[in-house]
Amino acid sequence: MTRYCAFFESMTVRGDRLSMADLRYAFEREELGNAETVISSGNVLFDYEERPSEGLEDLLAYLMRDRFEMKTFVAVRTREEIRAAVEENPFAGESGDTFVHTVLLASQPSAEQFDRLVADHGRVGMERLALGARSLFVDFAAPMGQSLLTMDFIEKRLGFRGTARNVRSLARIVQKM
Repeated sequence: MTRYCAFFESMTVRGDRLSMADLRYAFEREELGNAETVISSGNVLFDYEERPSEGLEDLLAYLMRDRFEMKTFVAVRTREEIRAAVEENPFAGESGDTFVHTVLLASQPSAEQFDRLVADHGRVGMERLALGARSLFVDFAAPMGQSLLTMDFIEKRLGFRGTARNVRSLARIVQKM
C-alpha cells in the first residue's frame, strides 16, 4: 500500500462546510484505507494500492460528485512528491513559510503557459513565481488573501486547475505521513 494525501480545493457543500467525519467515511467506503484529515479541512491522508496519482484524482473527483454533489478539484500526491514540493520550492525560508506556497496543479504547465502567466502577472503584482513538477511555487511575501494573484488568475493563464498550500503546512503533512 502507498500513502497519499488528497488536497481538495474547496470543502463547501451547498453553502455548508463538509464534515471531515463524512469525508473520512466516504474514503473508507471506497476502500481508501486509514483515511485521516490533517491540519485543516481539505487535506486527507489515505492508503491505497500503488497507482498514478492522476488516476486517484479522477476517482476522488467522482466520489465528491457522487456522494456529496460537489464539483471540486483535488490534487493527489505521494509523500515523496510532497517532500519534493517543499524541498524544491526556491522561496522556502525567505519570506516566512506561511507566505510561501506551492500550487498543486492538475497537469504540468508548458514553458509557454508559464511564460504567459509570468508576463501577465508582472502587470498585477510583485509576487515571485517558479515552476515545479506539476506545481507552481509562489512567494506572496504577504498574506495570500491580500494578493491580486488569485487562483482564478493562475488557472486561466495555465489552462487548468490547482490548489495551494503553504510550505509550513506541506512540511507538516510530510511528517504526518
